[in-house]
Order: sequence, then C-alpha cells, then structure tokens
Amino acid sequence: MKSISARNKGLITGAVMIMMSMGIYAAKHNFEGGLQYIVYATYVAGILWTLFIFKKETGGEAGFKQYFAEGFKCFVVVSLLMVLFTLVFILMHPELKEQMAVLMRADYANAPNLTPVDIENKIESAKKMFLPASLMGATLSYVAIGTLISAIGAGFLSVKRD
Repeated sequence: MKSISARNKGLITGAVMIMMSMGIYAAKHNFEGGLQYIVYATYVAGILWTLFIFKKETGGEAGFKQYFAEGFKCFVVVSLLMVLFTLVFILMHPELKEQMAVLMRADYANAPNLTPVDIENKIESAKKMFLPASLMGATLSYVAIGTLISAIGAGFLSVKRD
C-alpha cells in the first residue's frame, strides 16, 4: 500500500479545517469563541499524523532534520490553503469588515481621549487594512503554530530511546 505524502496529508488536513471553519461560521456567523480551537486542534493533529506516520515508515531511524522536513511539507500546504481560504472568505463576506467597525465603535465609545472624528478616522483606517491584516494574521499564526508543532514533534520523535 502506497503511503500518503506529507503534502497530501497537508491537503487533507487543510480541507478538513476549511470545512470545519465553514461549519462554525454557518452555525455562529462569526469565528469568535472556543469552537475555533477545534480547527487549530485539527491542524496540530494533521502535523502529528504526518510525523508519526513518518516515524513508522522510517522505523524511528530519522533525525530531527528529517522529521522537521516532513512536518514542514505538511504545514506549508495547510498554511497556504488557510490563507487562500481567508482571502476568499473575506472577499465573499464584506459584512465582516462592517462587523469589525461596529465592535471598534463600541470599544472606542468610552475612550476619553478620542473625539468622534478621531474614532471615525481610526475605523476608516482599520477598514482599509482589514484584508491585509487578516491575511498577515492568518499567515503568521499558521506558520508559527506549524513551525512550533513540527519542531516539538521532531524533537521528541528524533530522540533515541534505549
């Protein structure tokens, strides 16, 4: 039986994460709250799946570098898929930008140092940066989590136990 490559595991993991994200949004109409952690847990599980299968395939004889490379192949694909999903989702849901503006107005309503003009300027600036900031946040968070989980997993799996 041919094994699934790390890249394909990344495709599978990313597809599951996208379906879960869409389900969460359909149920709650936002991504706030604890349900989003299920998506991140799926991400971690996908990377660990990749690493444990790699260990089984190599008989545990691989080093840190090889384990990390397998995790990297998986998390890069997932990260790309999730950033693309974020882009498409935001473009398809312009109301998200308006929801952010409403939340900002509520947060700034009690700010003693801000005039109504200052508040509107900050909101307009945030609206202009909404898409780039969302994409940057998605990219950085998925790459950071993927790197961390791959490094920790590679560290544990590459240690030779007697």
